Amino acid sequence: MVHIAWGSFLLALLVIVLVPGPDFVVVTRNAASGPRWGWLAAAGVTCGLLVHASAATAGLSALVVAVPGALAVVKVIGVCYLAFMGLQILRRAGAGTAREATAEPTSRRAVFFRGLLIDVLNPKVLLTFLTLLPQAMDPSGDPMPQALLLSGVAVSSFAAWWLIVVPSVGWLSAFLAAPRRKRVFERCCGGALLVMAGSIAMA
Repeated sequence: MVHIAWGSFLLALLVIVLVPGPDFVVVTRNAASGPRWGWLAAAGVTCGLLVHASAATAGLSALVVAVPGALAVVKVIGVCYLAFMGLQILRRAGAGTAREATAEPTSRRAVFFRGLLIDVLNPKVLLTFLTLLPQAMDPSGDPMPQALLLSGVAVSSFAAWWLIVVPSVGWLSAFLAAPRRKRVFERCCGGALLVMAGSIAMA
């Protein structure tokens, strides 16, 4: 029986989903011009996630099968990456997020592909999949079904987040615009990632 570490995986995924990044900026920027633009941008971002999820699933599974002990190595890299993310978030707490585009939506196709490219061209998204998935996988089980399941949960979680963000873009933008709230929020996220990295390292 395969034992997937759902607890740590879902907790790490929750933090990653909630931390604002370039995709958050693109979706909220377009949603501010109208809900339909927000939905198109969110659809593009989600498709970009699917591209990375597919690549990570195939690549990670092939690596684990071809190289014994590869999963342990990837897990060590994952711990370092989670710690790095946490430190980066803490260092930048209260500072501006990624620069948002100033151009108004011009067409449905342009908005969709802007969302698609923001994730496809972001190596951090692929690194997130490659480092997050191994933390939850059972080394004794078949890697492909596990990677497929975990990737599906990750993409679905991001998609569910956009279902909340787009209708609530006005409130969320106002909440994160308050310097004190933004600083506290980011410090909590950064601290949580450091705690998770430490717990995985000591496991």
